[in-house]
Amino acid sequence: MSDRAQNGHSMVELPREWRRDKIARSCDFVGSGGTPATGNPDFYDGGIPWVQTGDLDDEWLGETAKTITEEGLRHSAARLYPRNTLLVAMYGATIGKLGILKFSAAVNQACCALVVRKTMDMKFMFYTLRSLRADLIAEALGGGQQNIGQETIKQTYIIYPPLPEQHRIAAYLDGSCAAIDAAVAAKRRQLETLDALRKSIIQCAVTRGISARVVLESTGNAWMEQIPRGWKLVCLKHIAEIQGGLTLGKQYEGPLIERPYLRVGNVQDGHLDLADASMIELPASVAAGVELRPDDVLMTEGGDLDKLGRGYLWKGEIPGCLHQNHIFAVRCFRHKLEPMFLAYVTAAKYGRDYFEATGKKTTNLACTNATKVGEFPIPLPPLTEQEAICAYLDEKLGELNGIVASIESQIVTLTAYRKSLIHECVTGQRRITENDTSNLMLT
Repeated sequence: MSDRAQNGHSMVELPREWRRDKIARSCDFVGSGGTPATGNPDFYDGGIPWVQTGDLDDEWLGETAKTITEEGLRHSAARLYPRNTLLVAMYGATIGKLGILKFSAAVNQACCALVVRKTMDMKFMFYTLRSLRADLIAEALGGGQQNIGQETIKQTYIIYPPLPEQHRIAAYLDGSCAAIDAAVAAKRRQLETLDALRKSIIQCAVTRGISARVVLESTGNAWMEQIPRGWKLVCLKHIAEIQGGLTLGKQYEGPLIERPYLRVGNVQDGHLDLADASMIELPASVAAGVELRPDDVLMTEGGDLDKLGRGYLWKGEIPGCLHQNHIFAVRCFRHKLEPMFLAYVTAAKYGRDYFEATGKKTTNLACTNATKVGEFPIPLPPLTEQEAICAYLDEKLGELNGIVASIESQIVTLTAYRKSLIHECVTGQRRITENDTSNLMLT
């Protein structure tokens, strides 16, 4: 066997009674499709489902985002495939993703369509391709956009047992994967519940305090109509300095220094992503005016609506770091406002509502400005109470974070087990008997 043929399951030990062959020889047809001219409205919104790679999500395909007309089918390379055709995304964001047609449909050129022979269980082939995804992507060609290619898929080796055992393996994996997926979905719902609880805890603490008994007083302010007695409602500009950031693209003359700087993408919801901090060359005098200091609260100027005004406490993680002009560095007057308390206020529903309501919105994007940030009304307890609230939230959210980390670890374990189970079954490392499938139906 040539080096080129050493792909897929070509080197997997062949179990007794199993066979090894190329994918092409297990299919009646392997092909793709095409895209009708997008400028012709007569080719679209017809009665023929038209599959694009974005429609594929490793499951039965019950609907498509777009449809084409008979005329569009005739005047393009799009081809109609029957129900039960197995689809593979050859390139794009979903490269390697699979789908199975529930109905006859046309596909575009980025989908590889496999019409599996009746001597092969189509779901067994589905699980085999799922186990080979990483191998297929590794063989993909191209620089800017990887492309698996039909020929790569057709020439990839698989191994398979007699048809009755294929049926058993497919049925066993259907049931097992469904159970694992249900468990993962339940874990994700737990994470959503915990996230809602986290937001509720923060909201309550920064707007009502942590005392068992709270007497509320009217503020006369529409943003927050009541606050606890002894608190004040103060615009941020009166209790902090708001520092603008670095405008990119300027040309500088004279001696330059190189410094790291933060972009909006580095400031995430509840954490900083510093894996890809960028570098810039500029004069030392310019750098001095946009340098971050420990305990600055970073607030984003724009981007997605949910990112607007998002705040996070800078602890000096990168020495000498600067910030782009789409991030405000809010420097609290420490005798009036604790930086961590401000960070919690921006993370609360109250803070999110303020910036979403006051932000300037365009399609899918939004932005705020220094004026709106400065006018943000801060519910301000006495400094000692701010410190107590921050300590309380640190403790409570730390407990929640521990639970979240445990659940996320369980999801990783379940996902890895699912992948391992599929590989073991389709390569014969785990032999599936009638008892296995019968026991699965009883659970």
